[in-house]
Amino acid sequence: MQIKLNLSRIMGEKRIKITELATLAGISKTTVMALYHEKAKGVTFDVLAKLCAALNCQPADIMEYVPDKAE
Repeated sequence: MQIKLNLSRIMGEKRIKITELATLAGISKTTVMALYHEKAKGVTFDVLAKLCAALNCQPADIMEYVPDKAE
């Protein structure tokens, strides 16, 4: 199983830069960069809630479950 992050797509649609989102959400630029580039190993509910508030979206807009092809 895999969780796909759609943060880069959402940010592109809203024309929000990494630094701007970090400021709006009150989280570090490093955290936003890791999520943007899908390099993060995980995300806390606190960070997810802050991203949703800053982007005016739902958690399911940011993350989606992609099942393995063998399943």
